[in-house]
Amino acid sequence: MKAKTEKWADLAVRLTSSAAMVLVGLWGIWMGGHVFHALVALICGLMIWELVRMLQPQNRSLAVQLGLLGGAVAGASIYLPVGFALPILIAPALVGFGQLTQNRALYMVFTVLVLLAGFGMMSVRDDLGFGWMLWLVLVVVATDVVGYFAGRMIGGPKFWPRVSPKKTWAGTAFGWVGAAAVGGYFVATTGAGAQLIGVSVAVSMASQMGDIAESAIKRRVGIKDSSSLIPGHGGLLDRFDGMLGAAVFLLIIGPFIGFPPGLG
Repeated sequence: MKAKTEKWADLAVRLTSSAAMVLVGLWGIWMGGHVFHALVALICGLMIWELVRMLQPQNRSLAVQLGLLGGAVAGASIYLPVGFALPILIAPALVGFGQLTQNRALYMVFTVLVLLAGFGMMSVRDDLGFGWMLWLVLVVVATDVVGYFAGRMIGGPKFWPRVSPKKTWAGTAFGWVGAAAVGGYFVATTGAGAQLIGVSVAVSMASQMGDIAESAIKRRVGIKDSSSLIPGHGGLLDRFDGMLGAAVFLLIIGPFIGFPPGLG
């Protein structure tokens, strides 16, 4: 009985923090434009700050500097033609690579992922509107929430216990089911083609890859959470790691599939 209680001990705190994040996120997505750009830039900057603190904790001033640079670059990139936005999105990764004295390759790869994801999210909201940005968020949230509850309730074999001890195959698979349900709803309500269901599952898988990548970094540096910014969730990287994978994947494959399928 005690084990069961401990299993769900963090649920109330997680739900409260999640509700606050949902409200802020929905407000930002609804507002769009400069408000959403500023919100995404802030999140990107804070994630890079967390990343540097994880990879080189002894240099806190560098974490602040690279976080500020990353946030500024993320916010500016969406106002530039894509050809000019791309080099400035990559620049903070190279700047930090030259400044860090350890884990430089990890910093470089993950910083590019963060900034491309931010650019991808802003592009979805600007180009496709509120509804499709909401679809992206719901796919990631469904993957996480359905996977969380299925994993806790069903249990079973672990997905990759050395890197992510709590993640199970049951939770992983049910996350795909949740994403497919989101895709099916949008097919029914928007007139998009049925391929959107498959795209939703693929985006779900990409979000899980982002989650696993961030877990691998934490395991490598020997920490549990990227920071303590969000009660019950850890840091922004802990909460938005799935969105990083999903947004970058959509940014890459969107033009090839004519997203949204059937409407693009």
